[in-house]
Amino acid sequence: MMRINLLPYREAARRRRKAAFLAQMALGAIVGAAAVLLVGGLNARAIAIQDQRNAVLAAAVGGLDRKIAEVAALRREIAALGARRQAIEALQGDRNEPVRLLDELAVRTPPGVYLKSVKEDGRKVALLGYAQSQERVSELLRRLAGASPSLERPELIEAKSAVLGQGGAGAKVVEFHLVAQLKAPIAPTGPAPDPP
Repeated sequence: MMRINLLPYREAARRRRKAAFLAQMALGAIVGAAAVLLVGGLNARAIAIQDQRNAVLAAAVGGLDRKIAEVAALRREIAALGARRQAIEALQGDRNEPVRLLDELAVRTPPGVYLKSVKEDGRKVALLGYAQSQERVSELLRRLAGASPSLERPELIEAKSAVLGQGGAGAKVVEFHLVAQLKAPIAPTGPAPDPP
């Protein structure tokens, strides 16, 4: 007689395998969710730490930007003060220029030449005067064209005969008009200003 096993062992084995599979799936899902949460938490923590570092760096950069702006403002102020100092030095140098010019004219004017007027217009000086002869006017031009510290390029504009005095007792003279250029003032030799 044949023995037939009527117990549903295959069915029971199939149920056990299915239960084990479902348990493994549930365990895998739990492990996967835990891994995702763990990695997400670690990433969120790293992002928070980096955000804190970025905030500290942004504050430091802001402080440095303020300092750079202060330094730029100080450099502009230093440049403005340097320009003022140069203007004051130029004014102080120009202050004595008329005195030097008159002193030089007194030294360089030859005997027999009399200056009637000295006019300064910008960098030009116009001289009007009388001389005893044409030679005296030429001598004045030579002296002014020489190694003059204040004047350069003298040019005779007009020379004509004139009579000084009244009536027959008047002296014959040469009335002249000449123009010369003022030399550029020599820059003061002081300490050089600091570069901006």
